[in-house]
Amino acid sequence: MLLHSKTAIVYGAGGAIGSAVARAYAREGADVHLAGRTRATLEEVAQRIRHDGGAAHVAHVDVLDRAAVARHVDAAASGGIDICFNATSNDDVQGTPLLEMQPEEFLRPVIKAVTAHFNIATAVGRHMTRRGHGVILVMAGGREAIPRLGGSHVAWAALAGLCRQLAAEFGPHGVRVSWLLSPGSPGYDEPGQRQDPTGPAAEAAPGTVGLLARHLPSYDEVANIAAFAASDWARTITASEINFTGGAVVD
Repeated sequence: MLLHSKTAIVYGAGGAIGSAVARAYAREGADVHLAGRTRATLEEVAQRIRHDGGAAHVAHVDVLDRAAVARHVDAAASGGIDICFNATSNDDVQGTPLLEMQPEEFLRPVIKAVTAHFNIATAVGRHMTRRGHGVILVMAGGREAIPRLGGSHVAWAALAGLCRQLAAEFGPHGVRVSWLLSPGSPGYDEPGQRQDPTGPAAEAAPGTVGLLARHLPSYDEVANIAAFAASDWARTITASEINFTGGAVVD
């Protein structure tokens, strides 16, 4: 197992991506702490993990409350924290042109994304840097310049910049920090389905070339990538964008 005897915290663990990542971490041997805003949803994920033989713990945490995040991390860190995955949402407003958007609507996802990840990363980073190892990962959204995304694109770019800064400061202490680049607007397909490279995904944004792999990731595939990125197999990957867009975004 890739994560045998590791301790992982997954924030936003009640959502589609967070729950899939939490299950994958447990399947790979990690003791998983599930955190989010809706305890009932978290309990459902935990029950599924336990049913499959894994270990899961649940906590209601407001990631915008720095003290609350610190308390949760301290409680979860009794045996040390090896992995932190942040899949919290940004409560963005999409579909409105920037010319018609109010400043508070534009700034909401930017402020929430940066605040949440700063709170989470610095809280776990204190424990990880003292121990001399750890991995911090975040879902940072896409890089596509798509009209009517509001502040989402700016929020994702800010998260990438924050991850680079964290990686630079935490790296000398043995802690890796990277962000996962999602396909963004095309969404996620179900396992086994294929996307038409001449369809909407191919026209998602200027500068993209469609889906070179002809396949958008399922949630399970996202989780598998997150498990690999958190493992020692990826120990040389840090300050890096992990692109699993199926070729929808090409550098």
